[in-house]
Amino acid sequence: MGSSKRKRKSGLDNFPKSNNGGAGGNSADLDSLKQANGKRNKSSSDSKLGLVKDVSPTENPRSSPEEIDSYLSQTRFDQLPLSPLSLKGIKDVGYEKMTLVQEATLPAILEGKDVLAKARTGTGKTLAFLLPSIEIVSKLPPTSPDFKRPPAINVLVICPTRELANQACSEANKLLKYHASIGVQVVIGGMNADKEKEKLRAKPCQILVATPGRLKDHIENTEGFAERLKGLKVLVLDEADRLLAMGFRKDIEKIIAAVPKQRQTLFFSATVPVEVHQICHIGLRKDHEFISTVQEGSEETNSKVRQMHMVAPLDKHFSLLYVLLQEHIAEDVDYKAIVFCTTAKVTKLVAELLCKLKMNVREIHSRKSQSYRTKVSNEFRKSKGLILVTSDVSARGVDYPDVTLVIQLGVPADREQYIHRLGRTGRKGKEGQGILLLAPWEDFFLPSIKDLPMTEASLPLVDPNTNKKVEGALSYLEKTTKESAYLAWLGYYNCIKKVSKDKCRLVELAKEFSSSIGLYNVPAIPRHILNKMGLANVPGLRAI
Repeated sequence: MGSSKRKRKSGLDNFPKSNNGGAGGNSADLDSLKQANGKRNKSSSDSKLGLVKDVSPTENPRSSPEEIDSYLSQTRFDQLPLSPLSLKGIKDVGYEKMTLVQEATLPAILEGKDVLAKARTGTGKTLAFLLPSIEIVSKLPPTSPDFKRPPAINVLVICPTRELANQACSEANKLLKYHASIGVQVVIGGMNADKEKEKLRAKPCQILVATPGRLKDHIENTEGFAERLKGLKVLVLDEADRLLAMGFRKDIEKIIAAVPKQRQTLFFSATVPVEVHQICHIGLRKDHEFISTVQEGSEETNSKVRQMHMVAPLDKHFSLLYVLLQEHIAEDVDYKAIVFCTTAKVTKLVAELLCKLKMNVREIHSRKSQSYRTKVSNEFRKSKGLILVTSDVSARGVDYPDVTLVIQLGVPADREQYIHRLGRTGRKGKEGQGILLLAPWEDFFLPSIKDLPMTEASLPLVDPNTNKKVEGALSYLEKTTKESAYLAWLGYYNCIKKVSKDKCRLVELAKEFSSSIGLYNVPAIPRHILNKMGLANVPGLRAI
């Protein structure tokens, strides 16, 4: 993969200087920034494999060792060549200094370069691609009304999940406060496509945020939509690694083919695996810049997040979860906790259980409608004193401020998923706590995270009355909820190779889970589902 090897002291060197506080920034500030900024991280390429060789960022000379891991840089937004209207909007949102990710990426993006940025979630990367995009749109000549040809879509942001797309759209609306003529819209699966079409026709939409499937649907089926994309100036892939991991590569390739070749393209990704490099060959210019904001050898998790794991029999998990939440609530009146579960159906069961136990709970998972998920997500974002029980739809990209505790109930799908879930707390330089609760036979996962600052915690005491209370609450849950959770649990662990390699053992463990939720006779499963799962002839299952 060809990428820029050119080195310079600062991405701010090429910006026009101005003697006022508006666009162009202050010349004295720019001079000081040139001296302060280290060389931007670049990449070299392996011509055979197309693999980027990461060059770790140089230590910023103005930062002490304690400040290297801090969230904010010392660089202000008004030191960049931004329009007065954008600066005014940034100020209203409450931003003065850039995050380290914004400081590293904004200069190159504002110069119009294609960029592949390696940046963790929760580091301010959304603003890093939205702000330059708004600047580009604001400088375009006004279009005269033409009822035969709808106005062009100038910026396209592709996100892997509905929650992330809604969040990016919300952030854009805040930044556009004083850009009255610029409109942003979102198109995502789960919403009424006809209503989206009508809104796209009726309201301004220079900036469009979308999930891949719904975007592809509009390109193929919405009259005039493909034509509007011919005016595209900026294409953004947010969470590029996750987009590809979720199987959207073919959709992304079709989308790239549908937009002009003459454009600026920005890829932001928490990791840069081979699949991301491969899509870079298609989407980015050969002279693009690779900017890594992750120091080589740096911790993959926030050092301010205390990480613990606990190992306990499966039938103790719900009582332990209840006690852990109770203890956390007692310690922090402004608590804000997230409980991650393995599947949507298990999420539903855990949320209903905690509700029966009189805890203040909301739930989000893929089985809920998009309007419901958006409503709950917004409520949790603004609230304190609340517990969100969720599946992995909330694991990446979604910014929930001030989360104090993350509990992961059951083994995550992999190391990366553990890290991304944990990343919902300790954001923007704040402290947090993470607890991983495993069954004894799930401890195979621990070696994969042994390099992280993880400690084994002793189990909290659970008195007999608490156990009875939890068992009583479980008894009030609908039988269908429990049966669905059992089937989903079986399906999830059937996909975990370390567990599913022994199918008989897997079925025994599923029976343990069934008993732990108050189902002492395992539910019957349709034979065609067992066939799909490869469990048709395994003893211990009931087929119908």
